[in-house]
Amino acid sequence: MKPIAIFRHAASEGPGYLTEFFDSRKLAWQLVRIDAGDTVPAEAGAYSGLVLMGGPMSVNDPLPWIEPVLSLIRDAVARDIPVLGHCLGGQLMTSALGGMVRKNAAREIGWGEVNIADNAEARAWFGEIKSATAFHWHGETFSLPNGATHLLSSKHCTNQAYALGKHLALQCHVEMTEAMIREWCEIGAEEISANLHSAGVQSATAIQNQIPQHLPQLRQLAQHVYTRWVEGLKH
Repeated sequence: MKPIAIFRHAASEGPGYLTEFFDSRKLAWQLVRIDAGDTVPAEAGAYSGLVLMGGPMSVNDPLPWIEPVLSLIRDAVARDIPVLGHCLGGQLMTSALGGMVRKNAAREIGWGEVNIADNAEARAWFGEIKSATAFHWHGETFSLPNGATHLLSSKHCTNQAYALGKHLALQCHVEMTEAMIREWCEIGAEEISANLHSAGVQSATAIQNQIPQHLPQLRQLAQHVYTRWVEGLKH
């Protein structure tokens, strides 16, 4: 099987648990470090799937790599190569597929419940669970492209995930490891402090104190999602 391309847009926002999952299933993967100046491939045909990670930038920013990434996503969808987006990655998918990305009504940082939609597609991706605690760090939100099925919502963000066939866009982060959470709390300390007035933002102390409580459930959520996604990989 061809390798899975994983696109990293910020050094601190790597694939985390996702590559552990791939390695446990002996799935080959290749990291494309946008943050380090790696070239965006012109076509998706060399890969069995595309994964897009998060980042502090907006898809609406005038960055030189955004349009090539959007073009690559469209090429993957046209070739029936599955695409998986985490946070910024989900927003890039939306922008590529004709949806809109805009400022969310409230910033979300930290642990927060997501409710799973009552439809067959949601059950296929998440099993029979009705809700779960996910990790959040975003100030923008995406709309659903034409043909997409709504999967997840939260108190502060209606569109937390959607599926479009074998393609999945997530606003929340399921890929987190303990080390990533602690690093984000450190490098994002000013952002947290500036937004503590928001009901969707937790303090860095609260976020880290709740790791033992919530990370195991987040791992289970990620396993559901990733297991379903790899079933669609292009052979």
